[in-house]
Amino acid sequence: MTDLATTTTHRSRHSARPVWFVVSLAVLAGLVLLSVTVGARAVSADEVLAGLTGSSRTVGEAAVAVRLPRTLLAVVIGASLAIAGTVMQGVTRNPLADPGILGVNAGASLAVVTGMAWFGLSAAIATMWVAIAGAAVAAVFVYVVGSLGRGGASPLKLALAGAASSAAFASLVIAVSLPRGDIAEGVRSWQIGGVGGATADRILQVLPFLAAGALLCAATAKGLNTLALGDDLAAGLGERVAITRGLAATGAVLLCGASTAVAGPIGFVGLVVPHAYRLLVGTDHRWLLPFSAVGGAVLLVAADVLGRVVARPEEIDVGIITAIVGAPVFIAIIRRRKVRSL
Repeated sequence: MTDLATTTTHRSRHSARPVWFVVSLAVLAGLVLLSVTVGARAVSADEVLAGLTGSSRTVGEAAVAVRLPRTLLAVVIGASLAIAGTVMQGVTRNPLADPGILGVNAGASLAVVTGMAWFGLSAAIATMWVAIAGAAVAAVFVYVVGSLGRGGASPLKLALAGAASSAAFASLVIAVSLPRGDIAEGVRSWQIGGVGGATADRILQVLPFLAAGALLCAATAKGLNTLALGDDLAAGLGERVAITRGLAATGAVLLCGASTAVAGPIGFVGLVVPHAYRLLVGTDHRWLLPFSAVGGAVLLVAADVLGRVVARPEEIDVGIITAIVGAPVFIAIIRRRKVRSL
């Protein structure tokens, strides 16, 4: 009887996937429109249309011209962080995996700030490569530390190693930037995480890195489903475990590093979104990855709009909003008995 109920639930969930995807896209489209029209100054429909064509003759049209790239950046960064979180959870089979919690974003931040303070790093492309390298080093470091001792890399050990590493990296960022008054203020603002000041050039510069990372993650979607069965069984089914895990991790690091370089270390997007969509569409990564991409974009655009509304005429950066949303989810996941593995 239980098996029949489970099968029925799975079938209903599978049949509802296209509906949920259309709903998610519709919500995203509505939020994009809201993001363009809402801010310190409201704009009319005519001003939105004129602003979309590049006109900036009025204050409203100029506001639209500024908000549009900001909104697009929130979409691509939110999607990238959610995909990265989904893949990290699949690679490590750890429900607590997230670029922020595992210290990957903090490692990218430390690499960028060190490059700016000590080596005069300023070029956008170079900054992204440095951020990606920092994210990769941080990911390896946290995994090695979390694997020490009995039981290997358990979810709780990885979360603790990531939290400790994030705190250490954040302290080092302050230590590196504090003596440099010329960059300290900018670093403090960037460390919060936000999409303000976005331009079309910044988006075009980061898109190739994000596209490469997303493609790598998408290519390993089927393999991630097999890895969920365990390494031994996956290998027995013909899956090249090391290659699949390596490619997926590389894609996630690309997404995290490039996103951090352009928007700062925004946390909890990669934790909240995958768990929410697993309840709706199941654990098949071939569906979960595109759903997470849309959901991540929805979350970050919504956070950006909320940050502009609640403290008018000032703004609250999206990194603060996502932390307020994500922290309770993180605590709830830890309290669940299923925290040991996905």
